[in-house]
Formats: sequence, structure tokens, C-alpha cells
Amino acid sequence: MSTEKPRRPRPHRVLLKLSGESFCAANGFGIDTHELGLIASEVLDATKAGAEVAVVVGGGNIIRGAELAKSGDIQQATADYMGMLGTVMNAVALKEKLDSIGIDTRVMSALDIQAVAEPFIRGRALRHLAKGRVVILAAGTGNPFFTTDTCAALRATELDCDVLLKATKVDGVYTADPHKDPTATRYEELTFTEAIEKQLGVMDLTALAMCQQQKIPVIVFDFKQSGNIRKVIEGEPIGTLLRTKD
Repeated sequence: MSTEKPRRPRPHRVLLKLSGESFCAANGFGIDTHELGLIASEVLDATKAGAEVAVVVGGGNIIRGAELAKSGDIQQATADYMGMLGTVMNAVALKEKLDSIGIDTRVMSALDIQAVAEPFIRGRALRHLAKGRVVILAAGTGNPFFTTDTCAALRATELDCDVLLKATKVDGVYTADPHKDPTATRYEELTFTEAIEKQLGVMDLTALAMCQQQKIPVIVFDFKQSGNIRKVIEGEPIGTLLRTKD
């Protein structure tokens, strides 16, 4: 009897959510050229696998607005806008790297920064994707008090994406932090309701609720493992799949 796991449907259009920490070395800061190259090569693999790719980038490697606001010297809204500018820096860096390896790329920003990015306009973004361009989405939703996870859920909905790919430092969602609890076990699949009730910290609650409402599956996987994004796009059952209840 075969124990091979069933393959998942191949997505046509994906939304890849990258944390700001993806752009720096472990426990580092800023943009590391080696890590930038790894990200670009994975995105290249995704396009070669035949997927249309939109990318939402975080900015935690540049600045963390929420932590900055805790000092009390900078208001939360202002700190969040500063964090949005950090995502623009990551987006521009990734665009330059992707351009250098032959991938036609556009940066679209929720904040008006015409010198470095196009404004986010849904119809224009859809045309870029249809032409095979990678679209990097910067500045979150353009509003304070919303995370880039929520932005990823929103953009995945707006751009009719088949799946949201949540890139992390671990190979899925666990019952507890596997770095702290050696008995933690990984989920193969979860419903959004289970993830919310168990408070597993996959994404913020607003993002999870939106994906649940819009029936956009989320796959949480280890982005640092070379070739994983292509495997996800080709339907291999890696990471943890979050979905609506059947």
C-alpha cells in the first residue's frame, strides 16, 4: 500500500509573503546580498514552474514600527509609516536583483513614491501578471495599524490568487515553537478555524479571517530550503496547508 502523500492542485497565480527577516542573515539587520540572491533564485524557479507571481515584502530587517512605538517617543501611526518605507527599500532591492537575472519585474507601492515605484492599481497589477512580470507589492496596505500579513491577504484577494504562500524559517505550523519545545509536532493540514482557536500565530487574526472568508488557501513552508517554492507550485505536499472546512 502506497504511503505517498496526495499532491495538491497546481496554482496558476500565487501571492508570496516574505518577511523582512528573509532579506538579512540570521539575527542580522539590513539587506544581505547573499540572502537577496537566494530570494531571487527562488522567485526565478517559481516563474519557471509556470506560475504568475506577486510578492508582498515585510520590512522588519530595516525597522519594526510596532517596537519603535513602544518607546512612547513616536506615535504608532508614524512608526507604522516608517515601517512601510522599510518595505519599499526591500522591494526596490529585490527588483534590482530580479532584473539582473532577467526577470521582468515591477514594484507597486501603496504609498505614492513615484521616483521608485508605480502606484498600486489593481487593473495594472493584473496586466503585469498576465504579461509574465513579477509584481512586488510594497508599503503594506498604505494604512497604519495593519500588518503586512493582512496586506498579503488583501492583495491575494484583489489579484485573484489561487494560494497565499507564507514563507517562514520553519517547515510548517507546529503545535508549539519547535525551537523551544522538542515535543512539538507539525500539522500537515489545518482549517482556518482551528488555527484561530488554537492561537498558533500563523498570521495575524485579520489576515486569517480574510483568507477564510475569501476561501484562499495558505501554505506555510520553509523558504530557506532551496527549491521549496517550486515544489509548492508543482503541487508537492510540503509545509502546512491552511484551508476552509470542507
